[in-house]
Amino acid sequence: MDKTVPPGAAILLDFVRETEVGTSDRASYDVIYGHNQDKLPQPLTTMTYGEVVDAQKGWSKRFKSSAAGGYQFMRHTLIDLAKGMPSIEQTDRFTPDLQDRLGYRLLVRRGYADFIVGKIGLVEFAERLAMEWASFPVLAATRGSERDVRRGQSYYAGDGLNKALVKPEKIEAVLRQVLDVARRPHEVEEEREVAPASAPLPKPKPKPVGKSGRFWTWLLTAGGTIITALKELNLVALDWRVQIAILATIVGFAIYAISSMPAVRNALGLK
Repeated sequence: MDKTVPPGAAILLDFVRETEVGTSDRASYDVIYGHNQDKLPQPLTTMTYGEVVDAQKGWSKRFKSSAAGGYQFMRHTLIDLAKGMPSIEQTDRFTPDLQDRLGYRLLVRRGYADFIVGKIGLVEFAERLAMEWASFPVLAATRGSERDVRRGQSYYAGDGLNKALVKPEKIEAVLRQVLDVARRPHEVEEEREVAPASAPLPKPKPKPVGKSGRFWTWLLTAGGTIITALKELNLVALDWRVQIAILATIVGFAIYAISSMPAVRNALGLK
């Protein structure tokens, strides 16, 4: 599936291919109406968009329908879709990715966005899908293309060519799944590296005592305090025993402050 197609729409498109051509694998993109792809000179997905549209001119007469690819695009549908998608060139290969983008555009034209946000209900959206793909049944009685049709019948019942190929209950189940997926937040989860719970956090290496700003701050402060005390208190006039006691107290406080530093205690082998 082309990466530009939303998840919910991708589910629906896979279901469309499986219902329309009988398979949703890679081979489904090469199918033409009536499974006549083996009669083509080359696989559909190797042809360009322009070559497919040109070849479809004769398919209606030869195969009874111009339906081509996994989504059974009619010739007029392909031409009309390309008008609304300027990025498509005549020389673009009719690859599965291109078919997916065209198929998604069909869903949008039939009201996919309105269905997802609840502007239209499941029954109405299913009828719109039945208008696009004849193999889909309507979910309620309605006026079809040729006549009144009942629940479970193709919108084109009575044209002598088309009929519903799937039960209405299956359509309901798929559309509910599409709603569930489309309305679910799709977030990209980033891989995160998480350290093991048992791994201890690395301990910061202690700074050498000689490079510690705190050490030198306390040391200079202590020295300045001693000098200031000698000047301001006029300690020289006091008894020598009093001087020693005062100086011892000041030095003791300075030593205690410095020794309380983690770097100093580690250097001295203290715990």
